[in-house]
Amino acid sequence: MGRIIEDRELSLDVEEDESDFTDALLKSIIADPSVTRDTIIYMLEDFIGGHSAIGNLVMISLGYVALNPEVGVQIQAEIDRVTERKRPVTLFDKEHLPYTMAVLFETLRYSSSPIVPHVATEDVAVSQYGITKGTVVFINNYKLNTSEKYWENPKQFDPTRFLDETPEMSESGTRYRLKKNLPHFLPFSIGKRTCIGQNLVRGFGFVMLASIMQNYNISCTDPSSIKMYPACVALPPEAFPLTLTPRNPLE
Repeated sequence: MGRIIEDRELSLDVEEDESDFTDALLKSIIADPSVTRDTIIYMLEDFIGGHSAIGNLVMISLGYVALNPEVGVQIQAEIDRVTERKRPVTLFDKEHLPYTMAVLFETLRYSSSPIVPHVATEDVAVSQYGITKGTVVFINNYKLNTSEKYWENPKQFDPTRFLDETPEMSESGTRYRLKKNLPHFLPFSIGKRTCIGQNLVRGFGFVMLASIMQNYNISCTDPSSIKMYPACVALPPEAFPLTLTPRNPLE
């Protein structure tokens, strides 16, 4: 990353408009001496990490769809009902596709990892444990995500755990809505320094998964070849051997 920044700095023309975010960051060094090259590297690593997490999350979600064909059928039925197979899925459909979002959340529940560190700003006691000022602290969201105290059959892939049944059918033709503000579901950590890419992951991850499912059936010839590991969204396993079969084109 440092070498990339150095190469871009050598080719930077301060008189020209910025061509991308990296150029803007490099110009900020000139305008504000308090901004250092290390600051730029850390910021770019955060953004790149967010982008890679999207692809990882979608890949893992598709792996679960291949292992649970009924999940794919329900995603496609929901998408077809909302779009009437006349248009592509957009980000604005997110509120009308609760089951599809629930699949992403269920994937995050099992695959998210404690990636955002915090630091204790003062001495504090948590239960019977003493934590001194300056201690690096992680939220153990993996333990929360897999605890039988909060989840029924936590090792089972079940998107419906994130859905509430509604008494009346919505305009989009579903009787379900996403559960909100689950206090024990913290895939992006907690506090002021949560994952800055969480909205990016939710939004782009939804569009990518829904678009793929709208246009393809997902399967695998050998389910045993798909190995799912907990807390792996940041560092996923090798790519899954999936088969994507085109569905009928949109009208």
